[in-house]
Amino acid sequence: MKRKTTHTRRIKSAASTPQSLRLPQLDALRGVAVIAMIFYHLGYDLNYLHWLQQDLPHDVRWQTARALILGSFLLLVGMGQALAKRQQTTLQQRWLRIGRIAGAALLVTLGSGLMFPDSAIYFGTLHAITVMSILLLLPCRPWIAILLGAGALALGNLYTNILFNHPALAWLGLMTYKPDTEDYVPLLPWFGICLIGYGAMQLLIHRGLARPSRWRMPRFLGWRGRHTLLIYLLHQPVLLGILIPLTQWLRTS
Repeated sequence: MKRKTTHTRRIKSAASTPQSLRLPQLDALRGVAVIAMIFYHLGYDLNYLHWLQQDLPHDVRWQTARALILGSFLLLVGMGQALAKRQQTTLQQRWLRIGRIAGAALLVTLGSGLMFPDSAIYFGTLHAITVMSILLLLPCRPWIAILLGAGALALGNLYTNILFNHPALAWLGLMTYKPDTEDYVPLLPWFGICLIGYGAMQLLIHRGLARPSRWRMPRFLGWRGRHTLLIYLLHQPVLLGILIPLTQWLRTS
């Protein structure tokens, strides 16, 4: 009995260490966001191939869907960074992760340049996540992060200036016009959502509320949530690899 009690204590102690902290519910939420992204891009591709005729850049429904999906990703990026800090992930490990995202962003730029030479992606989702992840390496208290996030949201949505219209400053998001690119995720206002997620997760951790859910998360969501970057890179080539030949076949048959 004594051995069993000692063993149980060791398990509880190990489960409470920072290194063991993992929240399957966050993986599941990432999985939901990934699935939503795939369906959104499916609609985007069908519109590009003229299966649909939608004004995506100006349609409120499509823009709302994009904002919700992108916002979900960035909120989870901030929360994940706070968890990494709690897990005492080494600086080298975090830089390696940032390097992988930056490499994937470069692939997106090269691929979009081949597909859309006049509107290649130069500061899209992965580019933004790279910069935001670097900024989140800096120490920041929870409530300060949340307040800065709210300020970034307000500034990015309410302020523009022609001084920021130079292409080299487009990534900041304070231009008076939207650049001609297939995916544009400027630092402002989107970093605000990331900061809020970062601060909120820190508060949950400090109050002991960041615990694995008692509910069993669906495996297919958890897998997608753990392999988000791979799916992000592959889903468009797969979709277009199916839709383009199918479109050509239907038009010639």
